[in-house]
Amino acid sequence: MFDIKAKPNLVESALLIGAHFKRDEADDARDLLEELKDLVSTLGIGIAETVLVNVREISPRYLIGSGKAKELMDHAKELGCDCIIFDNEISPGQQRAWEEESGLAVIDRQEVILDIFNMRARSREARLQVALARMEYSMPRLTRMWAHLDRQRGAGGAGTGGAGRGEGEMQLEVDRRLADKRIDKLKADLNEVKKQRDTQRKERSRVPVPHGAIVGYTNAGKSSLLNKLTSSDVFVEDKLFATLDTSTRRMDLPDGQQILLTDTVGFIRKLPHNLVQSFRATLEETLLADFLIHVADASHPRADEFIQTTTKVLNELGAGEKKTILVFNKIDIVSDPMRLQELQNRNPDAIFISVKTGAGLDGLLHRIHELVYDRVVRLNLRLPMNRLELVALAHEQGKVLSEKYEADAALVQCVVPKRLVSRFERFAV
Repeated sequence: MFDIKAKPNLVESALLIGAHFKRDEADDARDLLEELKDLVSTLGIGIAETVLVNVREISPRYLIGSGKAKELMDHAKELGCDCIIFDNEISPGQQRAWEEESGLAVIDRQEVILDIFNMRARSREARLQVALARMEYSMPRLTRMWAHLDRQRGAGGAGTGGAGRGEGEMQLEVDRRLADKRIDKLKADLNEVKKQRDTQRKERSRVPVPHGAIVGYTNAGKSSLLNKLTSSDVFVEDKLFATLDTSTRRMDLPDGQQILLTDTVGFIRKLPHNLVQSFRATLEETLLADFLIHVADASHPRADEFIQTTTKVLNELGAGEKKTILVFNKIDIVSDPMRLQELQNRNPDAIFISVKTGAGLDGLLHRIHELVYDRVVRLNLRLPMNRLELVALAHEQGKVLSEKYEADAALVQCVVPKRLVSRFERFAV
């Protein structure tokens, strides 16, 4: 009873409301409302209508004015909606007031995102992170969930201890204790997962392979790019937040050098703060990476804003100073060449690609090579037969490009980390 209600399983049709508080914020609020439509559709909820509301004065009870609130409640019922969804964050008290007076389920953008994350989570770490975020969101809303019991007052008067509390109040206290215990347990479990991730990272660091993280706005094509570059099969779907779990894959650059690439969860405007915190362990890959590949959707009219959103979150995480390659994806579906030219003018160092057609990928690989070339050395070796352990070392910690054996020596072309050059240089041709 102390978790968020499974509304997506109950809701069939919703009225979406976006409130803005200044006239010049109307366009941005309208765009966010369109984004909310995509989020709600991801949950499989039908959208009856969207309404943009200009609020002159914030109402503590309804967020918007009481007259407008009553009008929207009636309108939602006329449309046959069973849910009202706000693009704005609403307080537990406002949520309770809307539900009591409308008789409909009322949620906000934050709960929609939480429900999507809950639906998408696959790994144990992602499920723990989502569960923690949902519990922290639901804690201040426990009163709302037990409001129907809170009216059942006990007969005892003041000072009579437990007899003086209503059934709802007693159950509320029990649920709060249970919720606190569950949050503590989830945090402890996440700490264990973090220790396991740290161990895995230490194992990776023993072989000092350059590491890049792919970041960007949700649905920009990050997972598709990882699959294309590494010939892997990370889950890809044309929906928001298709990826919640990080995936790390190894790839070879044209010069034979190996690097690691990690796919990360996509960013979004107005991402709930507790989700940023809960997913910090996942997003830590960006802090540990040697460089970032920031993927943006060239076909989206708000691409510039999405880039700013991603950059802002990266700065909050402490990864804002990383070497970054800005990549505009989906150029194959941009019909207006002036659109690409405008993006190029504003972002002269960006790479333009299409993961679908492969256009521009050679340029991206060249840029990655420029960032990491100083980490390795290419060698032509003539190794005596009693030093063939160096061939094994080149295979293990570098990349062997060619290998030929003569009667008294092995002729090897390889790429090895700089720190190992001293082991090989006496045999260099």
